Amino acid sequence: MDKILIVDDSVPQAAKLRSILEDDYEITVAHRPEEGLALASKGNFSLILLDVVMPGMDGFTLLKKLQEEIITQSVPVILITGLSDAQNEQTGLILGAVDYIVKPFNPMIVKARVNTHVKLYSYRKQIELQSQTDQLTGVANRRQYETYSAQKWKESVRLQVPFSICMFDIDHFKVYNDTFGHPAGDKVIAAVAKTASARLRRSTDFFARYGGEEFVAFLVGDGSDKAFSHLKSIRQAIEDLHIPHDPSVSQWVTASIGGITVIPKEDLSFELVLKTADAMLYDAKKAGRNRVTWVNEGMKQLREK
Repeated sequence: MDKILIVDDSVPQAAKLRSILEDDYEITVAHRPEEGLALASKGNFSLILLDVVMPGMDGFTLLKKLQEEIITQSVPVILITGLSDAQNEQTGLILGAVDYIVKPFNPMIVKARVNTHVKLYSYRKQIELQSQTDQLTGVANRRQYETYSAQKWKESVRLQVPFSICMFDIDHFKVYNDTFGHPAGDKVIAAVAKTASARLRRSTDFFARYGGEEFVAFLVGDGSDKAFSHLKSIRQAIEDLHIPHDPSVSQWVTASIGGITVIPKEDLSFELVLKTADAMLYDAKKAGRNRVTWVNEGMKQLREK
């Protein structure tokens, strides 16, 4: 069931809207703008119904804030108002509202407009998901990684929680392709992606194909010891697939992994952290491949094997 957030300081008006919509949607109500902004940033809402006239922060100001947040900027907002003049309607639409509902409410009009915008949002999300999914492996693609990493990094800076990023690379992949052919190589990429992503399914984990035979992942909330241990188990799981390799380089298909755990800060660049993870991947390969090399919060290097 799609979720709708109602932000309205009037208890009777919010209750009226809830009664109109609650048979078809999961409804959450906030009576203060600040509460509405907090809920919108945490909840997975398909639509926000926002009253224009509220004490303190009005609906236009809240709409601006919603448009500035990565998490909420794509969620459609319908403004609810008794201000039926064209100037206010124009202001709301310029700020990013998708529609207006004028008080007093007509239940049929409310249902029709809400239904239209929830369906449009659902369709847009499906198209967006397809455009952000790697077709070979079914995991997130580079485009989704770039969007999601910025969002999660910003969130980790705000919450001051550990952020780990790591790079994966399938060992001797060119040799594998030259020996067994590209169709077989595609199957290896898909198998490695499936194995790694199956072990990175928490809401605080993310895994994507970075390009070719390379993958990227990040974990939010785990300290370096836990993240390092978890990635070692993923590396072992890839080896345990026992996919035969060219015996001149390796018995089985394996992967090398490099990573780093930091406590994000405003003056710390995400790009610098990513470069460090990539450098650790290079070190893992230089040290013999099929291993994990990590940097902990104290910038001490952790090596497997």
